[in-house]
Amino acid sequence: MHFRDWRKSALLRKRKELLELESLEMLKAIAAFGPGYEPPLIGELSESFLSKEKGRIEKSVALVRESWPHTGCTLSCVGVNTMVGSLLINIFVSSPRGLIFMKAVEENDIDFSGNSFSGVLCDAITAVGSANVLQIISHLNHDSKGSESIIFSKFPNIFWSPCSSHSIHLLMEEIAELDWIKPVVLCSKEIEKCIIAFQSNYPSVLAENFKGSSDSLFVKFAPSCYILQRVFELKQELQEIVVSEEWKQWKLNILEDIGSIEASILGADFWSRADFLSQICEPFLRLLAVLNIDRCVMGEVHEWRVQAFDAVRSKGIDVGVLNQLEELLDNRWDVLFSPLHAAGYILNPRYFGRGQTKDKIVMRGWKATLDRYESDSAGRRVLREQLSSYWRSEGSLGEEDAVDCRDKMDPVAWWENFGFETPHLQTLAIKILSQVSSVAMCEEISKDSDIPYQETANRLGVQRVEDLVFIRNNLRLQGPKSGFSSSPSGLKTWDGVHLELTKDGIL
Repeated sequence: MHFRDWRKSALLRKRKELLELESLEMLKAIAAFGPGYEPPLIGELSESFLSKEKGRIEKSVALVRESWPHTGCTLSCVGVNTMVGSLLINIFVSSPRGLIFMKAVEENDIDFSGNSFSGVLCDAITAVGSANVLQIISHLNHDSKGSESIIFSKFPNIFWSPCSSHSIHLLMEEIAELDWIKPVVLCSKEIEKCIIAFQSNYPSVLAENFKGSSDSLFVKFAPSCYILQRVFELKQELQEIVVSEEWKQWKLNILEDIGSIEASILGADFWSRADFLSQICEPFLRLLAVLNIDRCVMGEVHEWRVQAFDAVRSKGIDVGVLNQLEELLDNRWDVLFSPLHAAGYILNPRYFGRGQTKDKIVMRGWKATLDRYESDSAGRRVLREQLSSYWRSEGSLGEEDAVDCRDKMDPVAWWENFGFETPHLQTLAIKILSQVSSVAMCEEISKDSDIPYQETANRLGVQRVEDLVFIRNNLRLQGPKSGFSSSPSGLKTWDGVHLELTKDGIL
């Protein structure tokens, strides 16, 4: 049986089982009604259930929307390649009250440099309310500079922010590309490749899989540094392997010359440099585990940068090496990270007094934030004056409870309680500190959204398909990510089974 036929058969059996579970109650209800009962048509039942569930979801979304004027929100765009080769753009809206799925747009030949993608974004911004949208995070693996320029021309106060998860990955890989790091990283990768090939023939020689866990945080954000660290951790085992009889036998059966790899493993120079580089990478990797970048808010990534660099500096690393690392961070930070991070680092009371005024990356980001957020010079002056009041702990900002609660309260709640004497800065702080900086959660929801929209819409109608996807994705955000679950309305929630049936034209 062809795989598609087998899948359709399995889905039909699943649906049959679900219907049988409800059939007894349905029969009892019909019997209670008595003779003359005329059941509704299947189309009427389907539309009734769909409209009821959509109405329930829209009510929950309305509760989230109520908070947007106060906290602002983030528009997140995630791209998924469908089975038919088109690009499905999923648009989400994130705020402290919740993440909601807004819509999906399928495009076969979308123009990211012109009006096509920007038109999709403009429609979304208008639907949310341009005054409510503080930033857009777009992670579509396409160059969207043209669309970014069009959005800025129409909505000059909205920020276009890179995804922090992706940016940290790029930054760590760029650190691995520095001239004095790259040769050691390349050697580590050659060692990894060679040992994996050997292990495929002699799996029992090395007690554990050389690659380690593919789910590791370090693999996700710093794969090159992770390989270097992994090789260094297995130094003794690797040195024992290359002098073993199994290794000698394996060498006789391969064509490649691995003499340089053996020399690196048995020599002292490679391990000395690997140890040195591990000391530099370790603080960045260790602090990533604490950061939880997939869920962190604006500003926390700056604390990661500052703490990691201070930890590297405390190891007594050569000044020239430190200067190169600092120069890389200084040159690339503004490209990889939104200026909102700098403003968040300044305005988060947990980081009060961390020397932000002397950090040129932070102050450069603060200036960029003000320039985009407030187009009027008088308005920017008020914000700067009120920031000075915050730094000097004047008025309500310096009260005993305000000082005591800087690191005890949620940052947004802190500003709501103590920032009333600096209302303009309070509004800005609440909006910035309410934003996420990563689309990781949106990507998790989107990864199974591979329905060919246009093809399915031709059978079921555009509105019905849009409603199905709107319901499915928002239910996944509200509860379990697979299978059926009961909704408050008593209906069975739509998820994988229903959409698979929709894709195959069963519904």
